[in-house]
Amino acid sequence: MSIKERFKVIISDLDGTLLNNEHQISEYTKTVFQQLHHEKYLIIVATGRHHLDAMPLLEDLGCPFYLVTSNGGRIHSPEKELIYSFDIKSDAIKSILDLDIDPEFTTVLFKEKVWQTNRENKKLNSFQTVMNYPFEIVDFKTVEDLSAIKLFFTHNDHHRLVELKDEIMKNHSDAFHSAFSLPFCLEFMDKSVDKSVAILKILEIENHTFEESIAFGDGFNDERMLIAAGKSLIMENAVESFKNKLPQLEVISSNNNDGVARYLSMLLLS
Repeated sequence: MSIKERFKVIISDLDGTLLNNEHQISEYTKTVFQQLHHEKYLIIVATGRHHLDAMPLLEDLGCPFYLVTSNGGRIHSPEKELIYSFDIKSDAIKSILDLDIDPEFTTVLFKEKVWQTNRENKKLNSFQTVMNYPFEIVDFKTVEDLSAIKLFFTHNDHHRLVELKDEIMKNHSDAFHSAFSLPFCLEFMDKSVDKSVAILKILEIENHTFEESIAFGDGFNDERMLIAAGKSLIMENAVESFKNKLPQLEVISSNNNDGVARYLSMLLLS
């Protein structure tokens, strides 16, 4: 069986993978993905971003795609129709925030139309090229409904985040799983939510399997997705600890060098 016969699905993470360092999709990448669509490949973009944040970044891709957002908390069809959603219950999030977390951590709740945070964080704001998904500063102790798509924390010191993760997971591993989407972004999702679970729902709709997919990622929130795919690639710009965790996977050129598009062009379009 040829490569083109074996693979029918392209799966890609967004930040650090499909987006360059300016949080944009290059013209070259757009051209390659439009060619892949013309060749009838199913395209799935899977990101930790909220859908209101991710959609403007992908508007110019120029081809239809399924969008998995919030690490699997939402799925949108190529027509931008919401086809799956899951929210973490308020009491579950309250049980974490009740740990009296040091206010030097930026705490963020992904709500449907706004993200709530304990403090303004310019580094996080810079990830939005279009302010489609606004934030509001709140005192979480006074918020009655803490239900959210996703909970995450950010801090400039990765080791402080690792300590926070260990502290939280000591008593919450039965309800949550955690992942670093970036070294400074620690994310908590309901145990049932993961990119790989959401992608499987799409594959079942489209009558495909993971074995028919090629997947690209750069962060720990991509791990299960990469393990499940028929062929998986890690970006050169991924942290060494992630590369070392999946040593069996090939490392390709960086996001800033159009690594995904160049690999797909060589493998499927040459």
